[in-house]
Amino acid sequence: MRRMSRRWIATVLAVLGTAALPASAAGKDAEPAFAAIACPASASPQIDCYEARDANGAWLMVAMPRTWNRRLIVHAHGGPRLGAPKAGDSAEDLERFAVMVRSGYAWIGTTYRRGGYGVRMAAADVDVSRRVFWSRWGRPERTLLHGQSWGGNVAVKAAELYALDIDGQPNYDGILTTNGLLFGGTQGYGFRADLRAVYQYYCRNHPATGDVQYPVWQGLPADARMTRDELRKRVDACTGVELPAARRSPAQAANLRDILAVTGVVEKQLVAHLAWGTFHFQDMVQKRLGGRNPFDNAKTAYRGSHDDAALNAEVERFRADPAAVAALAYDADLSGLIVLPTVTVHARHDPTVSYEAEAAYKATVEAAGRGHLLLQALTDESDHSRLRDTTYTSALRVLEQWLDTGTRPAPDAFRDTCAHVSRRRDDCRFLAP
Repeated sequence: MRRMSRRWIATVLAVLGTAALPASAAGKDAEPAFAAIACPASASPQIDCYEARDANGAWLMVAMPRTWNRRLIVHAHGGPRLGAPKAGDSAEDLERFAVMVRSGYAWIGTTYRRGGYGVRMAAADVDVSRRVFWSRWGRPERTLLHGQSWGGNVAVKAAELYALDIDGQPNYDGILTTNGLLFGGTQGYGFRADLRAVYQYYCRNHPATGDVQYPVWQGLPADARMTRDELRKRVDACTGVELPAARRSPAQAANLRDILAVTGVVEKQLVAHLAWGTFHFQDMVQKRLGGRNPFDNAKTAYRGSHDDAALNAEVERFRADPAAVAALAYDADLSGLIVLPTVTVHARHDPTVSYEAEAAYKATVEAAGRGHLLLQALTDESDHSRLRDTTYTSALRVLEQWLDTGTRPAPDAFRDTCAHVSRRRDDCRFLAP
């Protein structure tokens, strides 16, 4: 039998962290001491908020309506955030989804035990937050798991790992993702590696001539200390992206046109996507994958520029390391083996996570034979981090209807439900199935 190398084991454990252990071994669920805190301004005065730190170091925030509907939403936040977690970090999440609490749901969010990438780690911390809530406030009549953006990946992974207890009884009743990164880890970030390569071909300033040279798939060298503002200035110098179009030089306009045309990134999101491909790649590659490369453009044919032949001949090429791909897949790819009713909603014009993630996840679930447990919807919205309040409320009602009746709702249930949630026609943005 072939023995695994120490380096291979270190790579796997690096991406997993303590989440490589069973949840019960990753930290005792000693009940943290919750302290009352001020709720975000968007919350109703009839809501009380609390905060505590769990045994693994994650900060938990709870919002409890004084008129509670005996339902709980366990939230998985997006990002991932790269800084160390601290008290108050979940306030922005609660602010974004306060409509759920105003609708009567209790809500708990976790910062996760550390910053940086790690889907299994985050999934374990999400389930710890559920157990802590149950211990402190009692088991609700219904527990729903919600994730947005990268948190969608986390929530679905948590559902795969923790949906049922050791006796096969449900820990959760239903799953909701909104604008979720449902491609999984190995398919979700390659376009940003392509962006780094294409950007560097045109701009030659990330890394710049005077910098320590490194392959762009690294994001940054392990000890590099670039700031987002420094990155923004480099991008603007090359493309004029922060200037009105009329003030860009011909070279800047040409660079920007080709970069956007080849990568499909929209102008307003160029700096944001490059920042992800810089700072998050640095975290993922250097801290979680042992410096190994999970990205591959060796055979990618780039198209859409004014000279595709020159671009493809000279762009930086790189091949994925199988060990890095395997570790990332184990941590963040999805099996589709869902056991609970799952609703996913995505903005058709999401500039950060393409709505094509929905089709990718549907294919994964159907390949696993679980298509009957998945219901998907698209909306005519263009924001990534926050959808309309009516979108969240309608999606929750559709999921609740499914759980109440045991029958999967029809695809047009979202539009019909939204019409009852709000009488304003422009509030309901669900597209026809």
